[in-house]
Amino acid sequence: MTNTTDCLTLRRLSIADEPMLWTMLMHAAHESSLAAVHQQPLLRPYVEGWGRAGDLGWLAQHPAKTVGAAWCRCWTGSDQGYGYVDSTIPELAIAVLPPYCGQGIGSHLLAALLADARHRYTAISLSVRGDNPARQLYERFGFTAVKGSEVPNRVGGTSLTMRCPLASGQTIS
Repeated sequence: MTNTTDCLTLRRLSIADEPMLWTMLMHAAHESSLAAVHQQPLLRPYVEGWGRAGDLGWLAQHPAKTVGAAWCRCWTGSDQGYGYVDSTIPELAIAVLPPYCGQGIGSHLLAALLADARHRYTAISLSVRGDNPARQLYERFGFTAVKGSEVPNRVGGTSLTMRCPLASGQTIS
């Protein structure tokens, strides 16, 4: 059996990738449809108008099918994502299509994004449900919970904001 990551290709996201990012946001937010994502005013800003200054992201393809994406963008005080820390720290969103989860694709995407972000930002943040298995991945990459950030999430349960400091030249495993 071939390892999925042996056939994996990563590339930077472009403005033309916005339609695909909506699909990835649907998976990241655990929504049932693209229409549901578009109807959520708190989700739309994660993708809407992709390609603005500071937007950064990576796409995973296997072999020519898009199977995942990791992206980040900065927010202003009036336009905040779930994992907002401050206007200088971008918030991460990441998704891997369900049939490809647990195969290391998220790790590859996160490593590429963090390596790229470290040349632009001092840290990166995210919001994750407390019971999400991906939390272990984030912790492995150096994310830690922001004190006092545990809050009820939009679908029940709790979410927390995590932050990862980015030092230039830092190696992520």
